[in-house]
Amino acid sequence: MPGKEIWITVPKLLPFKNVYQLKITLRGVEPEIWRRILVPESYTFYDLHVAIQDAMGWEDYHLHRFEVRDIKAPGGRVIIETPFAEPEDDEILESTEVPLSVFFHKPGDRAVYIYDYGDNWVHDVVLEKIEPKEPKKKYPLCLAGERACPPEDCGGVSGYYRCLEAFRNKDDSEGVLSWLGDWDPDKFDPAQVKFESPRKRFEAGGY
Repeated sequence: MPGKEIWITVPKLLPFKNVYQLKITLRGVEPEIWRRILVPESYTFYDLHVAIQDAMGWEDYHLHRFEVRDIKAPGGRVIIETPFAEPEDDEILESTEVPLSVFFHKPGDRAVYIYDYGDNWVHDVVLEKIEPKEPKKKYPLCLAGERACPPEDCGGVSGYYRCLEAFRNKDDSEGVLSWLGDWDPDKFDPAQVKFESPRKRFEAGGY
């Protein structure tokens, strides 16, 4: 049976009047690793994925998906996945095709963002407020945050804590410290966050 033909919309910045203030918090680690960002209301979930990657400090090496609670959906949730993955069923939506405005309407609305299905980094994404864009500001924008995200491919939460232990103890007996390079778990400066165009990321093969 021939496969279903899939069309993927190439990301592009659409006009917008308002911006969403979102807080992204990585689950399972203490102290918290979090970011607060402003993104255009016209963004899709793929665009948001790129903004989260840049704000958190991930490298976009792996697949991603979002999950949104919806009592009307099968299983009580909607899955919005990267267009570069093989969908498990026809109910799964593609992140390039779903605007944030479909699910984010008011403060308190939320989604779960999962990055790297091996390490399984789970983030809570919460809409804090909706406000008019300011003409002289460039969006997206990182307002605040704390702590560096875990190194890519470190082995999930347990691997992150091994990295922390090696860093704190200056212990390179297992080569972890050498592998970490200049990574500093306490270092994060929102002013240093650089956001890439979702279109450029998409065309470069970003997941």
